[in-house]
Amino acid sequence: MILASKSPRRKELLSLITSDFEIIPAVKDEILPKSISPENAVILLAGQKAEEIYSNHKNTVIVSADTVVAIDGKILGKPKNEDDAFYMLRMLSGRVHSVYTGVCAVFKDGNKTTFAEHTEVEFYPLSDNEIRDYIKTGEPMDKAGAYGIQDKGALLVKRINGDYYNVMGLPVSRLSRILKGKI
Repeated sequence: MILASKSPRRKELLSLITSDFEIIPAVKDEILPKSISPENAVILLAGQKAEEIYSNHKNTVIVSADTVVAIDGKILGKPKNEDDAFYMLRMLSGRVHSVYTGVCAVFKDGNKTTFAEHTEVEFYPLSDNEIRDYIKTGEPMDKAGAYGIQDKGALLVKRINGDYYNVMGLPVSRLSRILKGKI
């Protein structure tokens, strides 16, 4: 099996399913059409990543994923800088937002299964100082929506409704069930 991701979290989460995989990240630019829904965006991006790797590795199963945070219909990617992270975290403060992870599994026969998982996350109201202190940890800079629920970002979260591992970047339970039926 190949994991088409360089995310250390996805590597950690896939190892809950199997230890028999290697990592070959997709390298092509992610391209999204304008005004695509968050759910369709993650499905499209996960599919692009899996197909890129499958084109050179047809004799193994490829798993890819993409995660976005969305609020008010707007997709929040990874912050460009600390000001962008502050803007995102201010937007999420005291509100419920959505986390979508799209997953694509391409099997040896070329068949593929793609799905999107959705989890709602509510943040506590955050002061500007709380946001700045969190940004100083460096955690927000490589994460969709400028936070990681698995680390210090957990201190921002009031509640979640849905799959916790989806918020980390890979809905392992659903993926495991799909893989068991196909491998």
